[in-house]
Amino acid sequence: MSVKLAEVIAVLDAAYPPSLAQSWDSVGLVCGDPDDAIDSVTVAVDATADVAATVGPRGLLLAHHPLLLRGVDTVAASTPKGALIHQLIKAGAALFTAHTNADSANPGVSDALAEVLGLTVDGVLDPISAGGDIDKWVVFVPAADAETVRSALFAAGAGHIGDYSHCSWSVAGTGQFLPLEGAAPAIGTVGSVEQVAEDRIEVVAPARLRARVLAAMRAAHPYEEPAFDVLSLAALPSGVGIGRIGTLAEPVRFADFVARAATVLPQTTWGVRAAGDPDAPVSRVAVCGGAGDSLLGAAAAAGVDVYLTADLRHHPADEHRRASDVALVDVAHWASEYPWCAQAAALLRAHFGAALPVSVCDLRTDPWNIESVKGMS
Repeated sequence: MSVKLAEVIAVLDAAYPPSLAQSWDSVGLVCGDPDDAIDSVTVAVDATADVAATVGPRGLLLAHHPLLLRGVDTVAASTPKGALIHQLIKAGAALFTAHTNADSANPGVSDALAEVLGLTVDGVLDPISAGGDIDKWVVFVPAADAETVRSALFAAGAGHIGDYSHCSWSVAGTGQFLPLEGAAPAIGTVGSVEQVAEDRIEVVAPARLRARVLAAMRAAHPYEEPAFDVLSLAALPSGVGIGRIGTLAEPVRFADFVARAATVLPQTTWGVRAAGDPDAPVSRVAVCGGAGDSLLGAAAAAGVDVYLTADLRHHPADEHRRASDVALVDVAHWASEYPWCAQAAALLRAHFGAALPVSVCDLRTDPWNIESVKGMS
């Protein structure tokens, strides 16, 4: 039984939705024909020539980091990245990238990092809110015209909630108004207070459809001046976003937590650096796979004891330590994201089973390869 590349892409897109990728990012299929069958998948953090050499004929290389993140005007085989693409194509192999969409997905890169550190995740460090840019429309209409107005709102795109359409809520009440000189009331007369049996209709609609919904409501409503409210709804937590917050099963000394990180993460010449009181107790930890110094402020506000991430720079780390008691652990970028490879591999194995062999490339693609140790005289 063969597996088409398109089938694998569908599974990856469901787990790591492309919509979660940052606007500057480049994710998805880099080379390969979705209609072709593939015989294996190799998962790696980086698409390097050495990694590509481990991908078999008709294989898929699933990489975390984009190969072509910045704009290029050639993929000639005489260029390093072009040569890699030619290498894959000649073998009938494909390349697919899941980057910041895998960072934000749940589970994603930081969930895998938290798991190897022994953390039970209970929060997102920098969450992406759900339900933003949604309006709630509240329209007051004579009961006899309620269905006409409701249908017009639905036709304009209102009333969709998840996998449901034509969603609304109504309650009966009494509307009151006094037509003044110059009015042309559909009901009642100028100069007389009028009370009308009305329905209050509530629907939701994307804010981008505001003009269309307004026009449809006015066209269907019998009143010269309809009474209505448009409320912008607050965004809700979604469980996705960059970084995770978790709790250790038992508190440990900060120095012991640092040692744990050095043990469970793959070794690199970068090693594990830390800043904080060695004897301070650690229970709650924030993590961010990959470069995370942009989230130092979020970590300081998260109520955690430690923030573990990669690529911390001197000045942001120094400023953070001056202003916050949250200790810092800085690991190699590649090492912080490598646990995701096992997560992605397990996802594909669970879906395709024996029909599609999946492996994690164990080559270290961290760019730093020499560790200098000062000699003693």
